Amino acid sequence: MRSTIQFIGIFLTLQGVSGAIDHLLVQPFFGIVLNFFNRLVIPRVDVLAENALFANLSLALLGVVVVIAAEPAKRS
Repeated sequence: MRSTIQFIGIFLTLQGVSGAIDHLLVQPFFGIVLNFFNRLVIPRVDVLAENALFANLSLALLGVVVVIAAEPAKRS
């Protein structure tokens, strides 16, 4: 279960970073998969459409938080 949550977090991070790169330059790779949030969700939400770069970077940050939260607690 933990590895599934970590995979989702990594995927969210990749989507956010890929969307930010696509917003600034061009899509580097896996455009259909990694730009789902950037191309389908952001244009349909007015608040996100006005701040697309911020939305993509926030998605990347959310992915990092999910990965960190899924880490097992280390006991000393």
